[in-house]
Amino acid sequence: MRGAPILCAVCYCDDCQEGSRQIEQLPSAPPIRDPAGGTAYLLYRKDRVNVSTGAELLRDHRIKAASQTRRVVAGCCNSAMFLDFQKGHWFSVYRAQCAGDVPASQMRIQTKFKPPGTDSPGDVPSYAGFPLKFMAKLVAARMAMLFHR
Repeated sequence: MRGAPILCAVCYCDDCQEGSRQIEQLPSAPPIRDPAGGTAYLLYRKDRVNVSTGAELLRDHRIKAASQTRRVVAGCCNSAMFLDFQKGHWFSVYRAQCAGDVPASQMRIQTKFKPPGTDSPGDVPSYAGFPLKFMAKLVAARMAMLFHR
């Protein structure tokens, strides 16, 4: 991954919860969800992510066969690596796989899907859906890609 991420978010949508749950059930897979069911991601432009080694070990995981979203797992250890919404211009890298000075989450999104009775920390803003700030950052990243910045 090169440069700073577009943003860092924790998602609670039904698909992220289900996809993460399925991956965590794979043999020896490490946990990726927080106690409230959210999955933390660092969103990077696709032109800023490169698999330098081990590409042959990566396996696609889809909740449904026709899904436009593929979750990529390291076949050797079943670690969740990144999520690719194939119509999008970004990869959502699982924060749990990042080491070193990892940026903190900036927001919690799709919280309307959190399981009943679960609480999330009040450390960052929480949004029931996709906030304007989230969408604006994605649009700005797309524009920067178009102008090769």
